Amino acid sequence: MIQNKKNMNPIIPKSAFEFLLRLKENNNRDWMQEHKKEYLTNEKALKEFYSEVEKSLNITDEISKTKIFRINRDIRFSKNKTPYNSHRSVSFSRAGAQRRGGYYLRLECGNSYMAGGFFDPNPADLLRIRKEFEMDPSEVREILAKKDFKKAFGGFIQRNAVKTAPRGFNAEDENIDLIRLKSFTVKHDFTDEEVFAPDFKENLIHHYSLLRPFFDYMSDVLTTDLNGVSLLE
Repeated sequence: MIQNKKNMNPIIPKSAFEFLLRLKENNNRDWMQEHKKEYLTNEKALKEFYSEVEKSLNITDEISKTKIFRINRDIRFSKNKTPYNSHRSVSFSRAGAQRRGGYYLRLECGNSYMAGGFFDPNPADLLRIRKEFEMDPSEVREILAKKDFKKAFGGFIQRNAVKTAPRGFNAEDENIDLIRLKSFTVKHDFTDEEVFAPDFKENLIHHYSLLRPFFDYMSDVLTTDLNGVSLLE
């Protein structure tokens, strides 16, 4: 494993970003085949980094699955026919029906970030979340307003929100800013210097840890009915 000798922390090698930049300029199968050994060397280092991140998450959480997204793009329905992604990404899924939410990391030159939350929840979960926000949003608003959380993330990513109000909800509701959302995720950007720093894993884990109160709240919402009765029993 590529490590910093002083504190033995796993690091992201600069060579991984250098490779991805060159791939972006030479995004074709012939070039990738010629540089496959370099690709596999960098992938090994990244996988070892992901493994250490999972271990750290498991100290205070329980991770059931680490998913490393493929470098190959699905081009079947895309106008962009380049075969490869010029970034690497991974997600960490929480274990058990009682633990909701997930952690995400994207590594790309000039565009690295961590994210987490509830991306496009299924219709039943989305309705349950919206009903909770309609009934009593005080707890989620308190979480979003916490100094460390707000500094790290700002607020929810405004992705594909409905323009007025979802069916069955009042557009004049004072909580319509939350009810309109279709996903409930946040993100934090990292500079390349932060990604290559020896303490990047700790920096990443710190930002993941800031999500836990939000995850715990949403897990409680999604495992109970509107009366607070557990749906898991």
